[in-house]
Amino acid sequence: MRLVADESVEGPTVYALRDAGHAVLFIAETSPGIEDSEVLEIARREQAVLLTADKDFGELVFRNREPHCGVLLIRSLEDDPDENAVNALAAVRQHGSELVGRFSVLAGGALRIRIAPQWPVLDH
Repeated sequence: MRLVADESVEGPTVYALRDAGHAVLFIAETSPGIEDSEVLEIARREQAVLLTADKDFGELVFRNREPHCGVLLIRSLEDDPDENAVNALAAVRQHGSELVGRFSVLAGGALRIRIAPQWPVLDH
């Protein structure tokens, strides 16, 4: 699965996903400090699900109705980056195809997937 990780995503999460075979473009490595709209554009261009811990992407998707290939908002309930990585990896493994084109929220081990069919969504 193709993923773009916003710089708000913890490194252990990115590395765990890469180790599991996912292609993850990590904004902290390639373009630190860019605007959220630019991050979303990169994810669209890459036809990738965006991983983020930044709630501002909800505003871009819901209020501004920005097209996207899917957003996974990771709400870290644990202070343990390794546990957060385990939860994110499990969500992608178990629900990867369901994340495409949707806005999902991962809080601890609980995943909510929201569908917005009336909005422009880019397919893979």
